[in-house]
Amino acid sequence: MRILVVNPNTSRSMTATIAETARRAASPGTEILAVQPGYGAEAIDCAMESYLSAVAVMDRVLTIGEPYDAVVMAGFGEHGREGVQEIVDVPVLDIAECSAHVAQLIGRSYSVVTTLQRSVGAIEDRLRLAGLADRCASVRSCGLSTLDVDRDPAAAMEAIVAEAERAVRLDHAEVICLGCGGMAGLDEAITARLGVPVVDGVAAGVRLAEAVVGLGLRTSKVCTYASPEPKTIAAWPLSAYLGTEVR
Repeated sequence: MRILVVNPNTSRSMTATIAETARRAASPGTEILAVQPGYGAEAIDCAMESYLSAVAVMDRVLTIGEPYDAVVMAGFGEHGREGVQEIVDVPVLDIAECSAHVAQLIGRSYSVVTTLQRSVGAIEDRLRLAGLADRCASVRSCGLSTLDVDRDPAAAMEAIVAEAERAVRLDHAEVICLGCGGMAGLDEAITARLGVPVVDGVAAGVRLAEAVVGLGLRTSKVCTYASPEPKTIAAWPLSAYLGTEVR
């Protein structure tokens, strides 16, 4: 089995972190192909960057040129998952939804600890849209940008632990979800500090992708995620038009 894991930003260091976590979570025999788009923001912290990444991720998936059995979108609720579901036939999983699904299997309530405060609303909207908000005790910001998390994981862990502790104590969360793909790999250390289960979205996405593929299931093409009707789309794929293809 081969799983395509897509970092929605252009940071190669973040892609490497995500890839390491994905490979550690994968079952023996599962190959991880980790990629990032060739254009867009180096980190995603607002709606404009998220919408831009949606275009870039669809472009990258469309032009990957290698076979795969599932796609894991490694942005925590970033835009674009539905579009990718339309252009490929294999299962497409978003790590925000995967985290929440897993959290609800092991606790009555969960909280998400994410990056900046401005990301909280977008995550709340994604969970609500997916029907996963009822048991979400809170979405909390650790006050760091995505780039801050990538550049200094040790400082990020301290900020995440502090906010996760508040979620457990004040919001009565029983499970913590790491609300950023760049936080991949911090789950075990935070669990050791707080004594509560911590769900890493990348790991959850890989394992759930393996399960869906193992069940022989694919994305339904009956209606909502049917392939786009054939028509002329100017300058698409954009990477070829701009000469920014990822080699």
